[in-house]
Order: sequence, then C-alpha cells, then structure tokens
Amino acid sequence: MHRPEQGNTTIWGVGGGTGSGKTTFVGQLIDRLGVDVAVLSFDAYYHDLDHLPVEERALANFDHPDSLDFELFTKHLDRLRRGETADVPRYDFATHTRSGPPTPLEAKPLVIAEGILLLSFEEIVERLDLTLFLDVPAAVRFERRLARDVAERGRDPEGVRRQWESTVAPMHDEFVQPGAALADQVIGHGAERESVLEALCARLELAA
Repeated sequence: MHRPEQGNTTIWGVGGGTGSGKTTFVGQLIDRLGVDVAVLSFDAYYHDLDHLPVEERALANFDHPDSLDFELFTKHLDRLRRGETADVPRYDFATHTRSGPPTPLEAKPLVIAEGILLLSFEEIVERLDLTLFLDVPAAVRFERRLARDVAERGRDPEGVRRQWESTVAPMHDEFVQPGAALADQVIGHGAERESVLEALCARLELAA
C-alpha cells in the first residue's frame, strides 16, 4: 500500500453514484465532527477540454474514469497527507474547461475526499484511511441528477435523460457500483443517518 510519510492527517473517502447524496452527507458529517476538515472533490479534476471545439466537448463520456485526472488528484492527496497545500483546479461544467487560477486547499487534521468514481481507482483507494459508499437506488439518483443539472447547470431535461440512459447508468454499473465491494462501510438509502454519523464521529475520536 502506498502511503506518503508524515503526519497526523487522516483521509476519508466518500463514494457513490451521481445523486447519491455525497455532498449532503459530507456536510452533515462535518457539522457533527467538531474538527477542522478539508474537503477535496474529485469533480474538480475533470480533464480540461479547452483544446476541443465547443460542440465536441459535450460528446465526451464524463462518466468514464478516463475523464478524470486521477494522477493530479492522487498527487494532491499526498500533499495534503504531508500537511501541504494543494492547488485544486477550478472546473467549469458549462464549458468543460478549467477556468481561472486554482483554489488553494490547506491541509487539515481530517481530509474528506468525495466523488462518483473515487473508489474506481486503486491508487486512490490505497491512500484512504476509511472508505464509505452511499448506495442509493437508481430512480432516486436520477431524479436528483435531473433536478441538479437543470437548476444548477442549465441543462435541458431531455438531454439529461438521454445522457443518463446512454452513459450515466451503464458507467455506474460498470465502474461506480463495484466500489461498494471495496468500501469499509456501505450506507444504504434507508440507513439511519444519525446513527451512522455518530459512529463515524466516535471512530475519529478513538483514532485521535
């Protein structure tokens, strides 16, 4: 197992399909932990498609692991593990490009990495001290994805549905769902979140 030398930094990973509630779960966890936390989102590491014509960028399969710069992501995990700052890319989902200067992310005692394909890369999994997978039914995830993409990313509902059927759902089955087998804990849709969050807080206290 690769693990850069140094420190007192703990890294947890939260994976799960699009619309599984990762961002909400991480926010709830941070609220309860009472410690400084740095959140590193894998969504910021999509490859910059600025070299492609605008009309070709939307044709990329953003649900395949190849769409993400996992090498830069792992380098940043290592930096945070060593207590160093990571310069996180700014990704513009409207243009599929990296825009503006990166955002400095300072290392904290706890780093939470989260992303759809987080557990699809062995190089990432081996850097995580604890892995969690949010297992949510496809119908629930689709409705959440539809609402988000229309409201926040200006997408056409029919376009969202076509993308779901052509790439999101099949890529989930092939690359995302297998991450559940690698997770230390799978959290189902009907799980009592409060008890899960309390157990995670207790785990961190015991490790301190």
